[in-house]
Amino acid sequence: MATSGSRDFDLDVADIIEEAYERCGLEVRTGYDAKTARRSLNIMFSEWANRGVNLWTVKQATLTLTSGTATYNSGNGLASPMNDILEVALRRSGTDYEVDRISRGEYLNVPNKSTTGRPSQFYFNRQTSPELVVWPTPENSTDELVYYYITRIEDADTSQNTTDVPYRFLPCMIAGLAYYLSMKKAPERVQLLKAVYEEEFQRAADEDEDRVSLKLQPDIQYIRF
Repeated sequence: MATSGSRDFDLDVADIIEEAYERCGLEVRTGYDAKTARRSLNIMFSEWANRGVNLWTVKQATLTLTSGTATYNSGNGLASPMNDILEVALRRSGTDYEVDRISRGEYLNVPNKSTTGRPSQFYFNRQTSPELVVWPTPENSTDELVYYYITRIEDADTSQNTTDVPYRFLPCMIAGLAYYLSMKKAPERVQLLKAVYEEEFQRAADEDEDRVSLKLQPDIQYIRF
């Protein structure tokens, strides 16, 4: 018997909600049932942002620096929406230079924040509207920051939409929504569905990693007698 040859299986929000309700032993009967499920789905997406880096939410962007301007936000070129910044490089005349991340306290202790030069450090201020602060303050308006950042997962706005989640996370997403719904509509299944959700998420998260070689560098110390 021939196989289908198809690899485009996906679920729209309505299908995801229906499957989640069925795991709770329930059916979607009213418009409010669908509305409360979409709300729970969006809340769960925000919870995923607290669990670590989801690779499909990592994007690359470029920011052209302005001479004399150290602070950047969505109003002057920083990508939005943004949860965090991962890696940053400064590009000058086709050459990329590493830019190190420093903490709020380290930036506070920089003696002269108005020093100009080629930026070599950055502080990411994780406010509701995030800010990126570079130091030294840029000395020209031709340098660029090339950076990877974490963006928000797109909302599940309507039941006809598909979700901004890769195929490999479908089991996790459905299990998670079923757990969230059980807290409101099927409390007797909460513990079971929570256990399934955590197992599915851990399996998906373990797979959602960069495939790189492991390199170990020994810490060798010399003792003088």
